[in-house]
Amino acid sequence: MTWLEAFKACFGHRAQVLALRRYVQGLLSDSQRKSMEAMLARVTEPGSYQAFQHFITHAPWSAERVWRRLRAVLPEREGLFIVDATTFLKQGQHSVGVGPQWCGLQRQVANCQKAMTAALWTGARAYFLGAALYLPEEWLTDPARAQARIPATVRFHERWRLALTLLRQARASGIAVTGVLADAEFGDNRMFRAALHRLRLPYALGISSHLTAFPGTPRLTRPRATPGSHTRHLRPGVTAHKIPELLAAARPRWHRVRWRNRRGARPWTADCVAIRVTPAIDHRHPRLPPEIWLLAEREVGRRAKTRFYYVNLPATASLVHLARFAHQRWAIEQQYQELKTELGLDHFEGRTFPGWHHHVVLTALTYNFLQAERRRSSLVLTFPTVRGIVQEIFTAYLFAQQPHYLERIEALKSVQLRI
Repeated sequence: MTWLEAFKACFGHRAQVLALRRYVQGLLSDSQRKSMEAMLARVTEPGSYQAFQHFITHAPWSAERVWRRLRAVLPEREGLFIVDATTFLKQGQHSVGVGPQWCGLQRQVANCQKAMTAALWTGARAYFLGAALYLPEEWLTDPARAQARIPATVRFHERWRLALTLLRQARASGIAVTGVLADAEFGDNRMFRAALHRLRLPYALGISSHLTAFPGTPRLTRPRATPGSHTRHLRPGVTAHKIPELLAAARPRWHRVRWRNRRGARPWTADCVAIRVTPAIDHRHPRLPPEIWLLAEREVGRRAKTRFYYVNLPATASLVHLARFAHQRWAIEQQYQELKTELGLDHFEGRTFPGWHHHVVLTALTYNFLQAERRRSSLVLTFPTVRGIVQEIFTAYLFAQQPHYLERIEALKSVQLRI
C-alpha cells in the first residue's frame, strides 16, 4: 500500500513494517471484534501471535512520531478543528487510566477510560488528527506507573489542557484551523475559551444552561486615578444572569432556520435565536472576556430540546451562519461511528500506556487512509468495498514477496480431485 510507505521511517526495522501492514489489514478486516487474535485470523500472511502482540504492547516505536507523520501527509490542510472527549467502557480495573468517570453515552458515571480526540472537518470529510489519554491523578503514583508503563515525563493535565495541546500540534503541523468546535465540557470552561481568544480562533462551543452572562457589554467603572492602576469593576446594579433568564429578559424572536452541513446532505431544521452577550467573570479572574454570541437552538417538535452555544463570530454574522457553524460538530459523531464500529478504536484489550497509544494511532492511520481514498475516488467507498480492495492489495503484495506461492498454485491445476 502506497499510503503505508510514507510511515516506514517511523519503525525500526523490516519486521515492524511487516507488522504494521498486518495490523492495518486486521483493522480493515470483517472481524466484528478487533482484538489482536481475531484480526490475526483474517490476515493474508499472519505470522506468530506473539510477534503481532509484541508489536503493539512492547515494541519501542514512537506513537507520537507516527502522529506527526500522519498530520504531515494529510491531503487536505484546512478546516474546522473538532475536539471531543470519548469514553472506552471497561470491565476491570487494570487498563491504564480506567476509573469511575462520566460516560456521555450512558449519561452516568461508569468504569471507563477517557481520551481527548481531535478531528479536522473540511466540509466534506473528517480526518483523525490526534488523541490524548486522560490520566486521573491516582494513575500517576509510582506503583501505577510501573504497572501501566507510564513514562516519568507524563504529568497530570486537565482534559481542557489536553485538548489545547492537540490543537497546538495540529497548527504546528501546518494545518490551517479555521475554527474550533466542542461540546459543553469545553464550552463551560472559561480557561479554554480564553485560550481560543488569545489564538484569535473563531469557535462554537456547547454550554450548560447554568452558566451566567451579561446582555451585551456590561458597563464598567472608570480606572482609579492611582498611578499604574488599570483595574475596572462592574458598575453598581450590573449583574449576570443564567442563560435561560437572559433569553427570557431579552425576548428575542425565534426563527425557523434550515441549512445543510455539506453539499448533497439532507437539510437540518431548527428554531434558533441569538443575542450578543458577555460571559460572566468571577472573583478569581476579574478580567472581562470579549462580547460574543449566545445561540439557542430548539429542535422542531412537541417535546423540543433546547441547546445553547457560545459562538465567537463577528457581530454581523447571520443567524443561519451561526446555526450552521455550530452544527458542524455532527461530523465527529459520524467519525466515531466508523472508528468504533468498523475499525475497533475502543476494542483494544491491552493494559499499558504505550500499547493504548500504539493501537489508537494505527487506527487513526487506517481511518485517514480510508478518507484519502474517498477523496480521490469517484466511487462511494463503503467498508465492504474497501475490504475487498485491501484484500487484493495485500494478496498481490504477498505474491510479490513470496513468488514460490504462484508455482504451488500452478502445480495444483494438474491435480485431479475426486469428490
